[in-house]
Amino acid sequence: MPGEREIFQYAILRVVPSLPRGEALNVGVVMHCRRRRFLAVEAVVDRERLRALDPGLDVDALARHLDGIARIAAGDPSAGALATLDRSERFGWLVAPSSGLVQAGPVHTGLSTDPQATLARLTAELVGAAGD
Repeated sequence: MPGEREIFQYAILRVVPSLPRGEALNVGVVMHCRRRRFLAVEAVVDRERLRALDPGLDVDALARHLDGIARIAAGDPSAGALATLDRSERFGWLVAPSSGLVQAGPVHTGLSTDPQATLARLTAELVGAAGD
């Protein structure tokens, strides 16, 4: 129902270029609102900040990886088998603990009347815009 606040879950996506060093940079947010049938990822690739964190990081490969994550969230069949799962299962996979380059932080909850606007707000607050 439009105008009604619905529960949503979200997690911050972080880039961790060196697991031993443990340094990370927030690069996106994955958000799921089951009752609104909403699952999306918004990511920001700030090349300057990423290169400051790790000068050897392949930022183009990272951008492609983040695009793949967004396509899985969107259910794009070209993104592979995970994209064919239902929204809740895809969200579970996207926020599962990982030791890879892109890691999801803890899952948080909130209430929203407009999931897309809430995702944009969270991304701006928690990630920022490229060049900020």
